[in-house]
Amino acid sequence: MRSGLTELEAVLAVARLGSFRAAAGELDLSTSAVSQAVATLEARLGARLFHRTTRSVRLTEAGERFVTELAPAMQGIRVAMDRARDGDEAPAGSLRLNMAAGAAHRLMQPLLIPYMQRYPAVHVEVVTDGRLIDIVREGFDAGFRTQDVVPGDMIAVPFGSPIRFAVVGSPAYFARHGRPHTPDELARHRCIRARMSSGHIYQWEFERHGETVTVPVDGSVTLNEPKLMVSAAKAGLGLVYLSEYDVEEGLGDGSLERVLDDWTPPFDRLCLYYPGRRHVPSPLRALIDFIREHPL
Repeated sequence: MRSGLTELEAVLAVARLGSFRAAAGELDLSTSAVSQAVATLEARLGARLFHRTTRSVRLTEAGERFVTELAPAMQGIRVAMDRARDGDEAPAGSLRLNMAAGAAHRLMQPLLIPYMQRYPAVHVEVVTDGRLIDIVREGFDAGFRTQDVVPGDMIAVPFGSPIRFAVVGSPAYFARHGRPHTPDELARHRCIRARMSSGHIYQWEFERHGETVTVPVDGSVTLNEPKLMVSAAKAGLGLVYLSEYDVEEGLGDGSLERVLDDWTPPFDRLCLYYPGRRHVPSPLRALIDFIREHPL
């Protein structure tokens, strides 16, 4: 890679990883080479891009502006180089994807199946996991998660509409216990709690008119899978807090009813994310292009 591109890649890698040593490992360069590349570019620009201390590296205000404009441009350059390298050959090989079960159900019909039909030479493996794993260590090409949990050292491709959550319960539950009208009234209700992959119990998040409220709900049922939580809610065991996608069927057939609607605004969008490396395999690049061609 020409030295100018190396300098730009070095700045992006240090900005993402917050470390010259980590950036050097990603770029297959020495730490001193990365440091020199950044210093050379700073001298050429006449601006300092990073604040450096013995313990941390962070972008200056000028650096933040530079990286914000540079990152998408560099991604376009990488894509163009990869396409030129691969020529007109159709994508082939394997593509391993990791995502939560809910995301898999949401994406299979509108995105993944059409992708598989267009590229039959690509062997697609989808593994669902509620944990946020290290996709590189586990051997995945990419993952799908909400934008707020994508690791900072990954390249993220947001798509689709922001995800909105809902608090729902069965008609029988509401007949027995009434309906909460504000988040603080949840303290008097039975709630079906969600156990996160970290082991923590998920706290329900609400927002209205700029006011943010987090509620550590209580209840006698704790589950870690959305479909099980929906089944428990339909059985009248309590209220549940899940994405609209998880509960849309129940809302549609009347087995679930919604409360606190004005306290649940849209949150983050879903992202495809992958390691910030210089060469993107053709099956993954084709999936990225497919997502951009078919916004959900």
